[in-house]
Amino acid sequence: MKDSVAAILVAAGRGERAGRSIEGPKQYRSIGGRAVLAHTLAAFRSHPRIDDIVIVIHADDTELCERALGPNIAGAFLVTGGAERQISVRCGLEFLATARPTPRIVLIHDAVRPFIDHETIDRVIVAAEDFGGAIPAMPIADTIKRASSDATIAETVPRRGLFGAQTPQGFHFEGIRDAHEKAARSGRSDFTDDASIAEWAGTTVMLVEGAVGNVKLTTRQDIAAADRTLKERQAMIDVRTGNGYDVHRLIAGAQVTLCGVTIPHDQTLDGHSDADVCLHALTDALLATCGAGDIGDHFPPSDPQWRGAASKIFVERAVAIVREKGGRIMNADISLICEAPKIAPHREAMRAAVAEMTGLSLDRVSVKATTNEALGFLGRREGIAAIATASVVFGETA
Repeated sequence: MKDSVAAILVAAGRGERAGRSIEGPKQYRSIGGRAVLAHTLAAFRSHPRIDDIVIVIHADDTELCERALGPNIAGAFLVTGGAERQISVRCGLEFLATARPTPRIVLIHDAVRPFIDHETIDRVIVAAEDFGGAIPAMPIADTIKRASSDATIAETVPRRGLFGAQTPQGFHFEGIRDAHEKAARSGRSDFTDDASIAEWAGTTVMLVEGAVGNVKLTTRQDIAAADRTLKERQAMIDVRTGNGYDVHRLIAGAQVTLCGVTIPHDQTLDGHSDADVCLHALTDALLATCGAGDIGDHFPPSDPQWRGAASKIFVERAVAIVREKGGRIMNADISLICEAPKIAPHREAMRAAVAEMTGLSLDRVSVKATTNEALGFLGRREGIAAIATASVVFGETA
């Protein structure tokens, strides 16, 4: 069983360097039509490993936060923070300590890093599980200068081995909670991030690859640039189309299963599972939209657990993979090639079954059939083939 994972989004700051705005502190400023915090929350909520999300806010910001997040606030826990980030994080940890069960891993993230991606989150979780602590970081590319009090250069600092720390920073929950409590008892409030508290307490903290786009919005210019970036992304719709093809031999029998619907027939389809050519083709079409291999990669025919399995399982897993990768299925189209049985009397039941598996409305599902004009093995009724096409839009914010 995988470790339970919780996320703390630290959103209690005032953001003075971003200037004043009627929208409030920078975590509530609008970028791409939504609050910065809303984008950050969506990134964590859509990650399949995140179980609970705590948003730590300023005591004065409850109404502001609720307005900024709207219905998306459902399921997230609002916790009041303190005057300093370190105190706010401790408030979030104390809240999670009351959860049942308490998380094994906790990720602590700056709410004003809205472009965090799932791959970076994955790397942090895995390293935190293995070593106790992990942070994403990027090598310092600029030459580093140390300044004197009069603003002249005192020295050039070698940049080899220097990294810029990002968030989320991940830890074993009990370890980072104990480290924060120890720091509070010691009167230490000068730590600049949670990794530095963990290091001070003796926890091993690993560096994992960060992301160039995982920037912290600090100034008014940062927020304006983020708004431009999102608007440019929204202007380019990422719609992908995947195709799938499958064929199965017909043998003596009493029925065939097509699109999950059992149809009486004087033959049956031969295959390791239920040999539903329609759903096998659709599974491949869905997987193709996100480069996730094919049905054989996920459900190898050599695996006995899939013997006689309902192919609905395959489609539902492909749907889950598409959604995990940020996709929204737009439509599914299936074409059957066979001489018999007649498909028309069963078409609506087949469409309804596919709609249920994919979460699509009925008007977004098409099932149709054609013969092979008595030509070839299909024309000789030796098999049935199916071609499926699926369209999926990626890159939308939740």
